[in-house]
Amino acid sequence: MNDAEPDPELLALWAKVFAFARSGETETLAAYVDAGLPANLTNDKGDTLVMLAAYHGHADTVSALLERGADPNRLNDRGQSPLAGAVFKNEPEVVKALLAGGADPDAGQPSAVDTAQAFGNTELLTLLRP
Repeated sequence: MNDAEPDPELLALWAKVFAFARSGETETLAAYVDAGLPANLTNDKGDTLVMLAAYHGHADTVSALLERGADPNRLNDRGQSPLAGAVFKNEPEVVKALLAGGADPDAGQPSAVDTAQAFGNTELLTLLRP
């Protein structure tokens, strides 16, 4: 194996960790981060663990990652924020968790505010612009 090829065992571990974020396995994921896994680990699309947890509606997982230093405003490769993803999926508890963790409602393209306006989601707009 040359230096340019990723370690298959490492890739398998990352796949498991991203699956934990998608499925909301908060305690397991938090243990990996506590053991040294970067809280801002990204996949091949630039999605962070927070982005995946937010998009799949896991507020507790989002909060646990934010408590461990994850960036709530880290954009993916398409310029999307975790907060905009949570708004798109209509996940008010995730929106609250992200806002409590410092998420910027105007970050990304489209922003969370733009997304809420596009869907006419006044409940989430109220959270984003109290």
